[in-house]
Formats: sequence, structure tokens, C-alpha cells
Amino acid sequence: MGFPRGFSFDTGWGMEKYGSVELRHLRYFVAVAEELSFTRAAEKLRLAQPSLSRQMQDLEEELEVQLLDRARKQVSLTEVGRVFLSDAKRIVDESEKSVLAARRFSIGETEQLNLGYSFKFNFELLPATLSTFYRLFPKVTVTLFDMSPSEQLDELAARKIDIGFIGLRPPLLTGNRSLLEWECIGSHKIVVVLPTDHRLAKKRKLYILDLKQEFFVAMSEETHPGSRDWLCGICREAGYKPRILQDVRIESDIMEFVREGLGVTLAREQIKRLPHSGVVFRPLQGSAKVDFWIAWHRENRAKALLEYRRIIKDEAPAIE
Repeated sequence: MGFPRGFSFDTGWGMEKYGSVELRHLRYFVAVAEELSFTRAAEKLRLAQPSLSRQMQDLEEELEVQLLDRARKQVSLTEVGRVFLSDAKRIVDESEKSVLAARRFSIGETEQLNLGYSFKFNFELLPATLSTFYRLFPKVTVTLFDMSPSEQLDELAARKIDIGFIGLRPPLLTGNRSLLEWECIGSHKIVVVLPTDHRLAKKRKLYILDLKQEFFVAMSEETHPGSRDWLCGICREAGYKPRILQDVRIESDIMEFVREGLGVTLAREQIKRLPHSGVVFRPLQGSAKVDFWIAWHRENRAKALLEYRRIIKDEAPAIE
């Protein structure tokens, strides 16, 4: 957003500029000045480097001064740039404080956030985003519910929880479940889970076609809707239908069945964080990945939910 008409900042070196300098230009300048590298600053800001370079040129043209010295391979600040940096930091800091105060005020003291997830099979994004949410909105009550994906879908449809870390998105939902909104927050690599004494365990990497003659252990559709379609879809691309010998209801049980030799399975690589004595993991070669989805009821307009979704969107690319 642009500064209000009449706003000015005094750099201390005899020049004031009004009006059209935008806050994002100052944020970008601060990042470049702190990193002294367009590459690192672009990564920090999650921008393309050419775009960041153009933004800095626009800022210098607007101010009619040179802030950055690009004559050498390493970026450095000019004398004017060093003085300007102090004011830019102050303005950015004050704007962020104002935004935070407005969000805290809008959410208030009485709102709560009810969240569904799977305790035994989660990943870093949940604790990281909750830590940020607690810091920004300490007066909002957060309640966590350990649920299977199917239970999360039912509780979301009934408006008993606000958001669910579902995992796989089922291909077809009916009834009240069809009222849910979805967002993909990550794509994870796939591993093959094998007994330690399996003939394929000696290989360092596996292809889906290597598993054509194997029996599979799969997550139950009753508790993990969409899991059967996901597994069959990956095998179908290799030209065969998987022979599923055993369904399991909870993620931790899948290790037990694989260890007992009832089949192999495919899973996202985060499964390695579960206790896994007696099984080994081998990376699945190819382009196949598994997406991770969150969901919420389309009619849920709770401010706490909106803010938490914003935090997830901001932090997911950096974590996963």
C-alpha cells in the first residue's frame, strides 16, 4: 500500500519525499541492505531475483538517489543508503506493529480455535504454525483433537472443529462433507516400507514396477478416505493393480503388519518418525509425490481460523 498523502520521512540529509513510495519497497530495501545480496534477500522474501532488482531500481528512481552500490560483485550501501536504512527499518517496524495490533483487536479475547490432527503421524508444520499463532494471538484458546482423517471430516462437516490436517484429499465427498474447502500445503516424497529381511531391502532405491509381484498393506478407507485410490493410482501408472492383502486403521499399525511380512506399503517419508524396528525405508524413484491437505467448512468465517490459515500459508513453503 502507498503512504497516505502528506506523509513524509526525513532522511537527515536534507531531502524529503512524499506520497508514492510503497511500504513493500521499504521492506525489500531493508532485506537487501541486511543481506547485502540480491540472491539471499530474494530467497528471504520469496521473490524472484529479477523482480527484486527492479523494485530497488524503482525505489531509487522515486527517491532520485542511489541507495545501493552495484559496481562490484558484492552489493554495498552508499552513504545515503546507510542513513536511509535507519528510517526504512523504523517505518517497517512500526507498520508491522500496527498490523499486529489490529489483528489482535479484531480477534478479541473470547474466540477459540479447534483443530483436528493425527498425533502419531504428523510433521513439523503443526507445532511451528501453532507457535506463531500463540505468539501473535495469546488470548485465543486453541484446542487440539487427535482424530483419524475420517473423524476430522465428520467433525468439520458438523462445525465441531474449525480446521483439520487431513492429509490425502478424498476424490469424492458426499453429504455435509461436500461443504468443505481444501488447500494443499505440501507435497512429500514417497518411501517404500519393507521388512528388514525382504529381498528388495538390499536395493538402495526402488521403482514402483519393482513391487508388482508384492502384496500390499494399505490404510483403511474407513479411517483414511482416499488412501486406496492414491495407492492404486500410483500402481496403475506402472501398468498393474496392487494386490492389497491387509487394511489397517491407524498409521502406527502399518509398521507392525509390514514387519510381520504381510506386505509392503507406500507412505510419505514422514513415516520414518514413527518407531520402526524390523522395517526399512527405500526412496521411491520417479515423479510421484503425495500431497498434504488441510480442510475447513466453507461457511466458517471465524477470524481465528482465517488468521491461522494465513500463518499456514506463510510458513508451509519454508518448513516442508
